[in-house]
Amino acid sequence: MRKTIALLSLGLGLTLSIPSLLLAGNIPLRQVEQHKQEFLGLDEQLWGSPGKPGDRQALLKAINYSLRYLNTSSALEAYRNYPVPGVTRDRVRRSLIRFRELLKNARTPAQLQAAVEREFVFYRSVGTDERGTVHFTGYFEPVYVASRTPTAEYRYPLYRKPANFDRWSKPHPTRAQLEGEDGLLGRKSPLSGYELVWLRDRLEAFLVHVQGSARLRLTDGRTMTVGYGGNTNYPYTSIGRELVNEGIFSLEELTLPRLIDYLQANPQQLNRYLPRNNRFIFFRETKGAPPTGSLGVPVTGDRSIATDKSLMPPGALALIHAPIPDFNRAGEPEMPLVSRYVLDQDTGSAIKGAGRVDVFLGSGQVAGDRAGLLNGTGELYYLLLKN
Repeated sequence: MRKTIALLSLGLGLTLSIPSLLLAGNIPLRQVEQHKQEFLGLDEQLWGSPGKPGDRQALLKAINYSLRYLNTSSALEAYRNYPVPGVTRDRVRRSLIRFRELLKNARTPAQLQAAVEREFVFYRSVGTDERGTVHFTGYFEPVYVASRTPTAEYRYPLYRKPANFDRWSKPHPTRAQLEGEDGLLGRKSPLSGYELVWLRDRLEAFLVHVQGSARLRLTDGRTMTVGYGGNTNYPYTSIGRELVNEGIFSLEELTLPRLIDYLQANPQQLNRYLPRNNRFIFFRETKGAPPTGSLGVPVTGDRSIATDKSLMPPGALALIHAPIPDFNRAGEPEMPLVSRYVLDQDTGSAIKGAGRVDVFLGSGQVAGDRAGLLNGTGELYYLLLKN
């Protein structure tokens, strides 16, 4: 499993705050001139890969999830004051319905693209530089081994949100105060009695906090899924960024295997670095449900993205042009620059501004390997029907 720790993010159920864009002083999306849309390329993954992550059925499923969200009162409120002219909930919803019809009827990538160019206009994210440069990373649902009961091997708990959490005074306790510098505060923790499940590796437990969900293979042979259940009132601090700031790694070379290797060779550093992220995540058992994004609908591997929901239109259809990693038949990593249709269905505490996108790449080790390789720049476009 690999992940670019310096840029790890969460898929969390955060409150949408579209009007905050007005405080930023700019507009995050600009309409692309019609004659400049042709260079965006074809989504080749839709054809020739049935049953694989990101195939046509996966995209159709993701579209249906967005439509489910757009029919909610939350969506109505999110779009009420959206400041980009012409971007409305109704137009986003109609665009999805029409694109779904085109996707079902198209027989080739070129046929779909031609129909899209006839009927849709593209809105480009201004990115980090007002020129459309967007930084892409990946996230995934990890799969770990865990135990319903603590043992000498399984010592590191994930916690439920306490019943009286809303009455906790602020600032909330720090991570060290909740779990101890070594992660083993146990019965002395304010969270004692709220343990949900125990993992055998402290870093794995911490990474579940970072990813926001996990699929756990229990020691009794069953499978348990957990998802985001709340958090303390601290900003997210990247442990990878801390390592980079102290010169242990460069940003470009840092991956999860490198971090794991470093911490295995220097286990005392766990106590030094992990407590620096005071943002503590609570979990709930999700009874086998797929990982869910901030819109309250499942996220789909290779077809869901996380963006800053104070800026970007929630649930909308988008096209990313980015270096999406994969592995060839020999198992060697490749980083092709691809065009891919996605749905904007999630957010994260580390995903801020118009120049950040986190791509959900699925569950398990292969998804984690791919997520660890995704760390590059590209472009982000939203598709809307012509008025």
